[in-house]
Amino acid sequence: MPHPIMFRDDDPGLAELRKIALGLPEAYEKVTHGRPGFFAAKMFASYGGNSKVTRPPGVTVAAGEMVAYPHSLLVKVDESERRALESDARFYYPAYMGPSGWLGLDFTAATVDWDEVAELVDASYRLVAPAKLLRQLDER
Repeated sequence: MPHPIMFRDDDPGLAELRKIALGLPEAYEKVTHGRPGFFAAKMFASYGGNSKVTRPPGVTVAAGEMVAYPHSLLVKVDESERRALESDARFYYPAYMGPSGWLGLDFTAATVDWDEVAELVDASYRLVAPAKLLRQLDER
């Protein structure tokens, strides 16, 4: 059975994310697990995610329950950046993708800095895109 669609085209931040992600060499969008994913051979960004609650401070659900972040960005992050990003309350550890080096940025936690989003998407793209596409990006 296919996953249900978990977004609308007018969701907050989705149009802006599309413009950023699809502006990268040979990037394309496809719905995966009911959410928009952005690919360049491999996925480098996704819109929307979930997190398992692991620590109760300030959270009103029990540990182990899923918390939805429907208006958020998921990106792969370099390990050298992970600790700093994790200390920022706008970021969350996404269920399923977190163990593979991904973090989520909740678009509803604060005013979105689209320059920051562009940097995060660019960095994630650089971690997964083939060398040919990275050369195209750097030649711009």
